[in-house]
Amino acid sequence: MSPAPGGRVLNLDTLLRVRRGLRTPGPALRLPVPEGMTAPLGCDAVAVPAALGPLVMPRLPRVGCVYADETHWWWLVPSDSDHALEWPAPSRYVTGAAVPDLPEIPDLIHRPDGTLPYTPPIPLYLALCRATGTAPSWSRPVSA
Repeated sequence: MSPAPGGRVLNLDTLLRVRRGLRTPGPALRLPVPEGMTAPLGCDAVAVPAALGPLVMPRLPRVGCVYADETHWWWLVPSDSDHALEWPAPSRYVTGAAVPDLPEIPDLIHRPDGTLPYTPPIPLYLALCRATGTAPSWSRPVSA
């Protein structure tokens, strides 16, 4: 791969990030990492309707930072946790934990012990699949 102008090598990961950045519709608030915590893997977020939040929480072996308002719950996950996963509807995956169309940052309703804000993405994905009655993408039949 040859460097782009300016000496940087553009790979598929870089292009994917650029494309994701183009999808954000208008201004968005970023869910913050609480003071005293670090996010060495970056942060994305998974949102679900508020009615599903209480169904998902007890199914998780470890829960990271969770934000909520009257309409949605958001879990902080490491960046790129959507790689090769189709998050089940009605959940929504947002890169950079930038949530569009919010008038203000929702309340932090769960903060884990320790310094990492993340909910492990695979258990969250499986809990959401279970709560929504969706088969995980890797267990669906493949058509020829």
